[in-house]
Amino acid sequence: MIKLENTEPLHKVTIIPRGPYMGAAMWLPTEDKYQTRKKEILDSLVVDMGGRVAEEIIFGDVTSGASGDIRMATNMAKRMVCEWGMSEALGMVEYGDNDEHVFVAKDIGGRSRAYSEDTAQKIDAEIKRLIDEAYAKAKRMLTEDRDKLEAVAKALLEYETLDGKHIEEIVKHGELLNPPTNPQPPELPPKEEKPAKSQEEKPSLDGALPGGLTGAPAGA
Repeated sequence: MIKLENTEPLHKVTIIPRGPYMGAAMWLPTEDKYQTRKKEILDSLVVDMGGRVAEEIIFGDVTSGASGDIRMATNMAKRMVCEWGMSEALGMVEYGDNDEHVFVAKDIGGRSRAYSEDTAQKIDAEIKRLIDEAYAKAKRMLTEDRDKLEAVAKALLEYETLDGKHIEEIVKHGELLNPPTNPQPPELPPKEEKPAKSQEEKPSLDGALPGGLTGAPAGA
């Protein structure tokens, strides 16, 4: 997000698990937005690919942790192609499921598409192309800045949560210049010393009780 030109400002990154996710990156829009430009969507696809790329670079393997990012990227690329006319290969045509008409060639009551099987294959290929290009761009950027990637990972392991300004410091300077303050555990209150019991408070052998009361010995 820091090095991409068309993304919202990064707000916070955390590795504290949240629901089904092992961490999260959050950003805050600078203004109310009702439309999104193509360049912004393409950069958001690169951001979505970042987690999977980081796994591959650092560990040489991948996990199931990027499933949510892959799902979001796929849905976004599909909308680019099928709804928003952002694919030069498919043009400014909406390619959606058509529930209003039932064609003779289709089963009665079944869902029908308003495009051919050949067009469906082109849509799939275009969606894959958008995601593959975003993945390649994310891999190139993170490979070139692997030292900064490792510095961010190290800082997150130490502090668990970093603000956007902390990530920006690492990206620009290679280290944290103003690290967050680690929360200190609360101090325990001092132990209260119990006053020693006076001799008068101890029960006597003949059954006398504190305060001048008397009672019968046990078993009487």
